[in-house]
Amino acid sequence: MNREPQRHTRRRSERTKAILILVLLCAAVIAGASWGVQTYRRQRAEDKFAELAESTWESGEGHSEGPVPETPEPTVDPVDPIQKLQDMGVPIPEKEVDVKALQEETNPDIYAWLYIPDSSIDYPVLQHPTDNSYYLNYNIDGSKGYPGCIYTENYNRKDFSDPNTVMYGHNMKNGSMFADLHKFEDSEYFSEHPYIYVYTEEGLLVYRVFAAHQTSNEHILYSCDFSDGDSYERYLEGIFESRGMNDNIAEDVEVTRNDRILTLSTCVSNKPERRYLVQGVLLNEAE
Repeated sequence: MNREPQRHTRRRSERTKAILILVLLCAAVIAGASWGVQTYRRQRAEDKFAELAESTWESGEGHSEGPVPETPEPTVDPVDPIQKLQDMGVPIPEKEVDVKALQEETNPDIYAWLYIPDSSIDYPVLQHPTDNSYYLNYNIDGSKGYPGCIYTENYNRKDFSDPNTVMYGHNMKNGSMFADLHKFEDSEYFSEHPYIYVYTEEGLLVYRVFAAHQTSNEHILYSCDFSDGDSYERYLEGIFESRGMNDNIAEDVEVTRNDRILTLSTCVSNKPERRYLVQGVLLNEAE
């Protein structure tokens, strides 16, 4: 029997297997390198955010609120925005944010800073001038990938004068960005953390949290004409009627069509068609 054809067939088969193994090894090396680059970029971005957040604390000791200051002397301007907050019993964090310096030294698209006590949410807020999804996919240093940034779209003005300002951030598995919004699903956390702090060039804005709930992934600023009082009022009524399993609504907080609200939006794990929102109503003017 002629065994030559069988030997050739075996050799071809062995060469094919060798080539296949080589291709798989190359693919594995490329995938590993890509994962390594993405991990490095993500860690570098998160380290930068942590560095920036630390620089905003006066004491340098991190996330701690100062006590409610004593009532100042009568010579203090009674319409001062900080004084108004103190009179309402709102604690003021020992925090200073120089937005102008952040623009010049870090990224010109930074226009505010967002802080929620007892959470990882202590981040600059950015808005790209032309690409509304840019900071969904790009980091503060311009590198592509996670974690992205906390950002608004250019449908919102950057002075927080719109009826509803919507901020977006990823629900990161490591707890960064907007993952800690989900802490508001706990009713105790919701009741014990009523304030959202936004620092701007003009001063500090404080929002009173009135709702934390799931909703559809419908674009909020498309779905409601907030410039129309009746439409805005119906939107607010819908929020206060929310009765989801993990929804928390502050029934004692009044929000009307004349108020300005802040909406923080992130994803819901394993539910791409859902979004989780934490919403607050503005208590003061920055000026």
